[in-house]
Amino acid sequence: MATYISLVSFTDQGIRNIKESPDRVAAFKGMAEKMGVSVKGVYYTVGQYDLVVIVEGSDEAVAAVLLKVGANGNTRSTSLRAFSLDEMKKLVGSM
Repeated sequence: MATYISLVSFTDQGIRNIKESPDRVAAFKGMAEKMGVSVKGVYYTVGQYDLVVIVEGSDEAVAAVLLKVGANGNTRSTSLRAFSLDEMKKLVGSM
């Protein structure tokens, strides 16, 4: 399972409907689980990004979930593939 960290910003549409955001997060979690992606954390943040989302799943499943969420028009995201310490040790060990 791959880990991804997404840095999320609200669009104009998303911020206009901010009161619905907690319900959208709950819906996101349910949709992600149905698509084989485990949501490890969702954090509202202050600063350049509005949310940080941490998920695990296959590359294909995570990509599908992120595309589906983006198509709703409430958020834009930048996603990063994350590696644990053990995964990094394995990667550099194979160099």
